[in-house]
Amino acid sequence: MLKEGLAGVVTAQSRISLVDGEKGQLVYRGYWAEDIAQHKSFEEVMYLLWYQRFPQPVELDTFIQSMKNARVLSETEESILHSLPTNMDMMSVIRTMLSTRGTTDYQWPSTIEEGIQLTALVPTIICYRYRLLNGMGPIMPRKDLDHVSNYLYMLHGTEPRKAHVKALTGYLILTMEHGMNASTFAARVISSTQSDLVSAVAGAIGAMKGPLHGGAPSGVIDLLEEIGSIEKAEPYIRKKLENGELLMGFGHRVYKTMDPRARALRAITSNLTQDDPWFALANQVEQLAIELLDEYKPGRRLYTNVEFYAAAILKALQIPTDLFTPTFTMSRIVGWIANVYEQNENNRIIRPSSEYVGKMPDPK
Repeated sequence: MLKEGLAGVVTAQSRISLVDGEKGQLVYRGYWAEDIAQHKSFEEVMYLLWYQRFPQPVELDTFIQSMKNARVLSETEESILHSLPTNMDMMSVIRTMLSTRGTTDYQWPSTIEEGIQLTALVPTIICYRYRLLNGMGPIMPRKDLDHVSNYLYMLHGTEPRKAHVKALTGYLILTMEHGMNASTFAARVISSTQSDLVSAVAGAIGAMKGPLHGGAPSGVIDLLEEIGSIEKAEPYIRKKLENGELLMGFGHRVYKTMDPRARALRAITSNLTQDDPWFALANQVEQLAIELLDEYKPGRRLYTNVEFYAAAILKALQIPTDLFTPTFTMSRIVGWIANVYEQNENNRIIRPSSEYVGKMPDPK
């Protein structure tokens, strides 16, 4: 039976993550993702997804140091970044720069060291290129900062606030992995041919670049900016719903109850409302919007999705909208690589069939 887009077709058994849309559950390696997002670091969850367990303290120290050592661009890579067309979008820049790593040093099956090299480099590429295009001098990475803090430091040039680091860490952990989505499937297909990790990641970036997959939550920012203050929220939302307009940041194709990633980010940002008024506005608008959606669209089960809080966090951190999907990518690359490792363990080339519906020649 034809399943367009492979909808509902199981293509692999995986121990990496569970996405249960009906129950609103997201599991990473036997742990609730929303719990570890509030209590673990980016590097700890990265280690969990790759090694199938959390690290011991000495293992984590070694892992973090390896990440820090891999952050620096080579002179050749810096030269390439300067030479790329100015109208090349950031996703294409990341794809191109990582492709330059595709030497004979990267072979199938992929190694942890290769994964560290690619993952650590993505924030540096983003920040270097962004500052270059905006007439600012690139900022070199700092070895005394963790992965998330260093990203914010290289982007803005100032020491990031702890509240902002915590919020972004939670967001990045919750977007590391999400089942057999389009980009993850692309990575596994490429790896199944026994191609190298660079090729698999480059293909995944190509899929993530498409607006139907990695589209930025800029519509949510527009919503919050137009509301402006909680006093204006109710009449604004009622007007939108009465006009039959979509309420950006609510409803999800997979989750039929509240997106567990949004639930976790709400918990994180609700503790930070004293530190940033933007988080306070987002929390209040969300609660009101859910009440009004239930009033205007009873039974539709429209809840907050991860894009709502992603927008609130990225806006509060002053991350430009054209860096939303690249920032998402610096997280999801961890999940892609975890899936490549799993594909390598018991590999069989992924080769689905198609049904020919074209014209047949005359019989011989």
